[in-house]
Amino acid sequence: MKLTSLAFTAALAGATALTSHTALADVKVGLLGGVSGPIAAMAPPMLDAAQLAFQQVNEQGGVAGGQMIEAVVGDSGCNPQNGVDSATKLVNVEQVVGLVGPQCSGAVIAVANSVSVPAGIALLTPSGTSPEITSIEDKDTVMRTVPSDDYQGRALARALLERGTKKVAVAYLNNDYGTGLAESFKAEFEANGGELAGYAAHEEGKASYRSNLAALTRDGADTLVIFDYGDGTGLTILRQALENGFFENFVGGDGMKSEAIINELGAENLTTFVASSPVGTASSSLDLFNDAFAGIGGDPNAIFVTTSYDAAFLMALAIEKAGGDKAAVAAALREVSNGEGEPILPGEWKKATGLIAEGKAIDYKGASGDLDFDENGDVPGAYAMFKVSNDTFESIGEMK
Repeated sequence: MKLTSLAFTAALAGATALTSHTALADVKVGLLGGVSGPIAAMAPPMLDAAQLAFQQVNEQGGVAGGQMIEAVVGDSGCNPQNGVDSATKLVNVEQVVGLVGPQCSGAVIAVANSVSVPAGIALLTPSGTSPEITSIEDKDTVMRTVPSDDYQGRALARALLERGTKKVAVAYLNNDYGTGLAESFKAEFEANGGELAGYAAHEEGKASYRSNLAALTRDGADTLVIFDYGDGTGLTILRQALENGFFENFVGGDGMKSEAIINELGAENLTTFVASSPVGTASSSLDLFNDAFAGIGGDPNAIFVTTSYDAAFLMALAIEKAGGDKAAVAAALREVSNGEGEPILPGEWKKATGLIAEGKAIDYKGASGDLDFDENGDVPGAYAMFKVSNDTFESIGEMK
């Protein structure tokens, strides 16, 4: 079954079942993605990866006594208010037992505070990276399969310093994602001897950022660090910086690792652009995911696909552990991924359900790495730096 572009089509329709036996699809899980808005090019592969996990579950017997999982796709638009509206429908109308997503930090925070926490619904985001998510008063119902940007920002700062880049200007989107990433980068870069020649927030959706860019060049940095989205304002800023020769070198956070940049600007114009991105640690779990995702037409190197798959598979494991009781799913997430018990790898659904039925402990080993949630629902992880090569992104080394 080929899933490429299935998530996008399903999102436009409002919902999708991940099995041909739709009559049996009676356990609903919300997939809350940024189908429209600034990460629109990133969202479909992420949703497809999540749907692959549910497809494997359904093909191996389903959850909670043989019920099928139905994924109901909602569109947050990568926007807090849209996220709340979509989540409200998923929780109150569709009666989902858990949420995988939202995919953007601002929407995660808004949905958690306004919808999922009051409803007691587990929320597991694969790409909400803002440090602010850590401190949500969530009654232990909000977790993520991707590391906090506090880690990414600091790792990127250290990586640039190690590469000999001692002076940069920083342009960041004025939202939870951009601000959190910029602040962690700034703290680490300056603490280790780096100099910020410019540091400024910008608003989304303007036609021109040339005056912003000109101001950032005044203290002589030749490197611009952009914390934004490559499908949105970040693309505009990078294009105008290149067109006007404002900087020589460009660095992006994970939101800038988008195929939209290559498609719009051309690989030949991006020889001095690099971006950070979360990566799976080399393991048999990662190999299993890569093979399965490539097998249904997916790109295993697309951003956040491993964390999206893991979030969906973990959600299914928690639903099974909780016996389908949505009030118990959040607690069950910790029980199925805590470093203790029989290892469960991607796709090993039948093995997992057998062990759960026997009352034995299991420990999911994710495609993105070990997912042992800390007290705040955060996980460890790994990031790498990527360059543009042959019309795609190629890793040039892990960041530490």
